[in-house]
Amino acid sequence: MTADPSGPSTLGREVWDRLRPDDRAWLLSLARSSGPGTRVALVGGAVRDALLGETPLDLDVAVEGTDAGMLAAASGLPAVVHPAYGNATVTLPDGRHADLVRARRETYPVPGANPHPLPGTLEDDLARRDFGLNALGLELGPDGPRALLDVTGGLEDLRARVLRPLHPRSLHEDASRLVRGARLAGRLGLEAHPEVRRQVPGALGMAGQTPRLWAELGLLLREPRPGRAARALQNWEAGGLFPAGATERLEALDARQDAGETVHPTPYAAALLSAAPDPAGWAVRLGLGEKPGALLARALGDTPVAPGSAEAILRTLLKPDAYAGLSGRDVVARGVPP
Repeated sequence: MTADPSGPSTLGREVWDRLRPDDRAWLLSLARSSGPGTRVALVGGAVRDALLGETPLDLDVAVEGTDAGMLAAASGLPAVVHPAYGNATVTLPDGRHADLVRARRETYPVPGANPHPLPGTLEDDLARRDFGLNALGLELGPDGPRALLDVTGGLEDLRARVLRPLHPRSLHEDASRLVRGARLAGRLGLEAHPEVRRQVPGALGMAGQTPRLWAELGLLLREPRPGRAARALQNWEAGGLFPAGATERLEALDARQDAGETVHPTPYAAALLSAAPDPAGWAVRLGLGEKPGALLARALGDTPVAPGSAEAILRTLLKPDAYAGLSGRDVVARGVPP
């Protein structure tokens, strides 16, 4: 474990300084109201992103020695308690949601199913996580950061930009971690540790029994560059999770973004559906709603579309030789009297 028990470490202070002032104030209020014999820590992606120089917006807090729901209620902010896990979701003043979780250990009685939680320490809670660079924590006291916690070697993974599963059966027990890892790899430019590739066959074998995997595939389409995440799955020999040809279409939309255009998630979802043998079934499976399918139908039709619109972007991708058509404004711009 990397920690500085005598005071905030340099890295811990770096994480703390990256947080928004209002988030720091809220975290301090949690630490002050937690009571003696308890521990509170900011954990997971917020710590990772702060160490990468970003301002974290998604906050996850683990608490040891007290009830997360009671601590959430004491914050005075709107909160929803999830009794099964002893967790709570707090709505921050600006509308963001922050999760408070009871520090725990986990066992998987049946791979693919929800894990069975057991009370644990902050260190246990970090060690149960999916990848090393997600298993970092910043322990907090009433006056600010106390220690940066690293129980799995996640700091070294972060420095090396390596995605490393924490357990030999990690992806088998929860195949959704495979897609989550691809999302991180695409977003942060990570290299896969050999252990990822070793565990891919086990994850694919459990894909059909892991409903969370489909939710993760839907979230992949909301990544800044979905094509990069899909390519990571392809490189790991897990490209079969998507319809054949979908990765190339997502990458083509990434290229438009790289060239300066803005492409929203809906065209990405429609591009994936365009490669699927059963678009309606895939839309349901990934929880995409009706908009991507409707956009796909318009893009494949012959009705004129506005330049730069989602329909135009998708039509250029799927029907590159289609006649673009002229609007009345186009005709007037070419010198024809109104």
